[in-house]
Amino acid sequence: MKLIKILSFACCFLCFGCSDIIECIINKRPEIPNTSFDVGYVNNYYYEEFTSEIKNEPNDDAYGYTYEIYGDLPDGLQMFADFRTLSIEGMPIASGTFTFKIYLYIDPPEYYDYDTERYEDSMCAYSDSKEFTIIIN
Repeated sequence: MKLIKILSFACCFLCFGCSDIIECIINKRPEIPNTSFDVGYVNNYYYEEFTSEIKNEPNDDAYGYTYEIYGDLPDGLQMFADFRTLSIEGMPIASGTFTFKIYLYIDPPEYYDYDTERYEDSMCAYSDSKEFTIIIN
């Protein structure tokens, strides 16, 4: 049984290369935090924010971050992105429950490896998304 595991692990190294396997074991990928939005009130200023990161990457400030939103934000609220931080703010004008999905796309820095004459890419994923709900009373 151990021989089968060793042979399959060795096969992975031969087929995919050491760096690809190690990189995805480390699992560097963008991550939107698990958070919930506070309840808001009609005609009252609303503000919520969160900061995303690159999981298992100490230099995540070196990456480019782009956010997109799909779904219904309450009328009167807008999304603003400032580098790693996304905020939703404004004055809601209607009550209800509003569900939307936020997508995060990252652009990793390009490191050129002069030995292999290639750009190194150590990401296992380039995007993340999460669904959120805002309740306005």
